Amino acid sequence: MILLNKKDAIHWAWLLRTLSALCDDKFLASVLYFKGGTSATLRGFLDRFSFDLDFDFVGDQKDLPKIRKKMENIFAKLGLEIKDSSKIIPQYFLKYPNKKDERNTLKVEVATWQVKANKYEPVRLVEIDRIITCQSIETMFANKLVAVLDRYEKHHSIAGRDIYDLHHFFINGYEIENGVIEERRSQLNATGSSKKLFFKQLSDFIEKKITQTIIEQDLNVLLSPEKFKQIRGILKLEILRFLKEKR
Repeated sequence: MILLNKKDAIHWAWLLRTLSALCDDKFLASVLYFKGGTSATLRGFLDRFSFDLDFDFVGDQKDLPKIRKKMENIFAKLGLEIKDSSKIIPQYFLKYPNKKDERNTLKVEVATWQVKANKYEPVRLVEIDRIITCQSIETMFANKLVAVLDRYEKHHSIAGRDIYDLHHFFINGYEIENGVIEERRSQLNATGSSKKLFFKQLSDFIEKKITQTIIEQDLNVLLSPEKFKQIRGILKLEILRFLKEKR
């Protein structure tokens, strides 16, 4: 468990409680595969705090209304209030009880587009004592690489945590599921669908768009003070060095 302070314990408890309940539903567990920062952290692939629950939907599109109903019933049984939700995809902002002026919202999101190149595997998550299907680390790495450009192209937003995660994956020597990059970039009709061109575009983007302010504003709430101080000044330089080796 990675906690930055005692206040995070409440959020983490609700996060694990919600994840456990979703996994205990046999139908949801068969069509929702765990991914993202929280998955990586729980599996020991990341060393930062993560606030959200993210899943890939691998079932039939006609089952999406059933997914929503089951998820919403689970949230109600847990005592979670739906503060907001998306009409496009199963995305929920859930309010849990907490002290005034302290964090009280958990986001749960299901990606409904399917990437054929994604690889999944059953994993026992010790903290919730359950075996659930998760993205492989190679798939997570590839999707995180694409997410940097994808996030900007779709929403014109940049997340410093994406850069930190990529740096951590590179420095630990994880492999990349290259087919994911090619498929996702092709789906976007992007010119950078080839591996070499993609890494050049990603390097250029990070060089131009990732500022020290972006890095610091995002990471100071996800890392311990010691880790933040250690990484803040070298993150951009080192990630560009890693990407250069891939070009």
